[in-house]
Amino acid sequence: MLARPDAYRCIECGLPYRAEGFCYHEGRLEHGAAYWSDRGILCSPQCSLAHHRKRAAEGTLRQEPAPDPFGF
Repeated sequence: MLARPDAYRCIECGLPYRAEGFCYHEGRLEHGAAYWSDRGILCSPQCSLAHHRKRAAEGTLRQEPAPDPFGF
């Protein structure tokens, strides 16, 4: 089986979803994580910035927005 990060943990620090200090969209758990990337969810602005810096150093930042799934 392929190893992959837990889908319900911050991919930077490992903080579990629903833990104290995890940030949610509009502050509501049912709205999901406030920060995320194509690699997983992030728990806070600090982890989001750290993830961005890490990807910039790796050269793996996206160079264009994701395609519009509703564009015809």
